[in-house]
Amino acid sequence: MAKVQRPASAPRPETSYVVSPFDAARRLDAFLSKHERERSRSEWQRLIALGAVRLNGHPAKPATRLQPGDRVEILPIPAHLEVRPEADLPLEIVYEDPAMIVVNKPAGMVVHPAPGNESGTLVNALVARFPELQDPTGELRPGIVHRLDKDTSGLLVVGRTAQAVAALQAQLKQRSVDKRYLALVAGRISEDQARVEAPIARSLTHRQKMAVRADGKPAVTELRVLERFRDWTLLEAQLHTGRTHQIRVHCAYIGHPVAGDAIYGSGRGPAGLRRQFLHAAYLALDSPATEQRVELRAPLPPDLQAVLNRVREEQGG
Repeated sequence: MAKVQRPASAPRPETSYVVSPFDAARRLDAFLSKHERERSRSEWQRLIALGAVRLNGHPAKPATRLQPGDRVEILPIPAHLEVRPEADLPLEIVYEDPAMIVVNKPAGMVVHPAPGNESGTLVNALVARFPELQDPTGELRPGIVHRLDKDTSGLLVVGRTAQAVAALQAQLKQRSVDKRYLALVAGRISEDQARVEAPIARSLTHRQKMAVRADGKPAVTELRVLERFRDWTLLEAQLHTGRTHQIRVHCAYIGHPVAGDAIYGSGRGPAGLRRQFLHAAYLALDSPATEQRVELRAPLPPDLQAVLNRVREEQGG
């Protein structure tokens, strides 16, 4: 593989690659995430779909398999990919220091922009409050080191510098970040504690879902019962790995889907529940700025607290 830098006077793209035999049969998105590591593979998939990458002078698909001698060109990031600051969006800052910001994300807010959903996200709110997060290269996930589903509320950490992002990602990889969620699940669980160890991968039948599969990535969730009701159980779920939809998949796997979860359960929930009952309530990690342990808590938001109060009144403990 040869990387070609074009003269400064030449029109962009400045960077192109000639594919070597070592990268033969590699997917285009995997090739780019290997050789241009400042962006994730999912980010390259978005950029390819938006025409910011050409293969032999033509648009291509992320899954296109490369051949020796192919030329991959990276075009300028489309202007509409720039994250637009939106100061009117809700943004609750729970903690901040020179290295990181921790926010309490509301339910219904997507974490980062994507094609077709480029406004109203947590990142749009963050760059309005913290302009230094804006990345001129067009990165749509500035500072984001982990995510929460749109309908999951609670604590989420954001790195303020590239060095901080790397340090936080290292903590996640080493599993030294303590993330705990509150979840109301269907059914009455008799055990006080449970450890679910079940690998997770993309579902073979529904590509928008995850599933427990023997060939999946290791996934471990610790569950602890906080309260029992006639039809529901309130759990604390502690993540030891960070797979997509992990708590929702594991709870469904053991026969107790999260209340209100229409993807991995029936969608049924107690009266008044308008979303999945899942909230990131506790976060503990080391600040890259101070190297001190930071412990943070976020109480249940009013919508979930009201549902829980109603269940307590109607079904007792």
